[in-house]
Amino acid sequence: MFSKVLIANRGEIAVRIARTCRDLDVGAVAVYSDADEGARHVRASTTAVRLPGEVPSDTYLNVAALLDAASATGVEAVHPGYGFLAEDHRFARAVNDAGLTWIGPPPDAIEAAGDKVRARRLAVDAGVEIVPGTTDPVDAGGVRAFGAVQGYPVAIKAAGGGGGRGLKIVHGPGEIDESLVAVRREARAYFGSDDVYVERYLQAPKHLEVQILGVQSDEILWLGIRDCSLQRRHQKLIEETPPVRFEHLAEPMGQAAVALGRACGYSNAGTVEMLVDDEGRFFFLEINARLQVEHTVTEEVLGIDLVACQLRIAAGDDLGFTQEDVRPRGHAIECRINAEDPGRGFIPTPGRLDRMVEPSGPGVRVDSGYGSGDEVPAVYDSLISKLITTGETREQARRRMLRALSEFEIVGLSTTIPAHRLLLEDEAFIAGTHTTVTVEGDGILSSLEGAPAADENETDRVLVIGNHEARLWNPAMARSTSSKDTGSASDGAVRTPMHATVLKVMVDLGNEVAAGDALMVLEAMKMETVVRATHAGTVAEINAAAGQTVAEGQILVTLS
Repeated sequence: MFSKVLIANRGEIAVRIARTCRDLDVGAVAVYSDADEGARHVRASTTAVRLPGEVPSDTYLNVAALLDAASATGVEAVHPGYGFLAEDHRFARAVNDAGLTWIGPPPDAIEAAGDKVRARRLAVDAGVEIVPGTTDPVDAGGVRAFGAVQGYPVAIKAAGGGGGRGLKIVHGPGEIDESLVAVRREARAYFGSDDVYVERYLQAPKHLEVQILGVQSDEILWLGIRDCSLQRRHQKLIEETPPVRFEHLAEPMGQAAVALGRACGYSNAGTVEMLVDDEGRFFFLEINARLQVEHTVTEEVLGIDLVACQLRIAAGDDLGFTQEDVRPRGHAIECRINAEDPGRGFIPTPGRLDRMVEPSGPGVRVDSGYGSGDEVPAVYDSLISKLITTGETREQARRRMLRALSEFEIVGLSTTIPAHRLLLEDEAFIAGTHTTVTVEGDGILSSLEGAPAADENETDRVLVIGNHEARLWNPAMARSTSSKDTGSASDGAVRTPMHATVLKVMVDLGNEVAAGDALMVLEAMKMETVVRATHAGTVAEINAAAGQTVAEGQILVTLS
């Protein structure tokens, strides 16, 4: 086993890795940006190194600085966590070239899995059915040709995409050009390539995934199936294992995932994601060549520490179990507690956590990157904590989650907790019939967005999800600074709803716009938000440019 490991990440996953390192008597070296000085992951590690850089969002992407930190602290290995550089084959190679061990899949396997077009070809060669679509990059003409044959809607996806980024759903030929521009912009920003492909959009599938663990490239274990269907903006909200209603698919999906892993020479931890249609057919979606956020539910039902497995595989140590030893017990559910306001379309709500009290009790686990008094920065993603509950049955795990959510106190900013509570009581979730469109496609998001904004004198709000209606009170809502309107028809000002960076200005001075027209595209917490005209008018002032950082409530555009 290693004596010391550099954790090239931040937040809850860095804390998670540091804790396992300590369990194994391995030194954990943290890195941090100026925005993270004093953060929980720094406190959880045995050593911490400041990374240089004036732009906090770029600090953790500084490969040279990360390798310098590794050299200065004498580590033997680097664990990338997830996000940032975790699926960057160039970083993995740089780590190996520096004489260090990369705790993750081999660079060649990361490269093969990371290019979604190439991964689709590997799936076909391995005999695994893919979502109908192209196996080569396409341009606008290619999208039109595909749509003409397959019909709409179709999905335009970044070849290097994942995590819900670099993806647009197109409902007709008239949407292709604008959607293609948006996907390529996001693809360049996050993945360094603007190659895209197109596939048929399955309108209400289940999103299931297989956890794999490659001991060697020819010895790959599959560790059960997770259901990640409850999503908003194509990003996961709630995950669980085992899935409901699809027990018969576990073995064939597991074997398909193993075949794919072997096809790309995989080792260490990873996930093979699948979509299941209403007829029970599964299709390969993508390979995530890293640890997943939702790995926790697999750990809970198997009694296995996946991070410890990663370390042992990378160090060449015996794993201590085989496929025959994998015996799940009970049920586990995870809720991602994000700094987002579900009453306003899940817009990011960065800010200070004035008070944070985590739940506890039987069957409750909390993995957090923050605590009371910490600042949740706008430059990173919105995940505050992962709340996991387990039970002998799914119903016991669900009831425990509802209890834990009611005990979770977060004051200072709005979170997704109210939405989680309602989703867990929705009839579709209870029956296990929920799909990827349950949150948004069934009108849930629109009902959340229609809820009245909270202020100091109005802390109750009615949220409606599916057939449920509940009046909830959350202390954070009363203190949230994200309840400002984005504009006023009386003064003509259209304001930013949050602290963000301007990605694109969609209008010019003198343009005539109608209510609902796009004015600017903002990014906060790695999420894009389109700011739209609140009323018809003429663009009289434009007060922000692409690349500029804007404060919450700042006037972006004035309409006359």
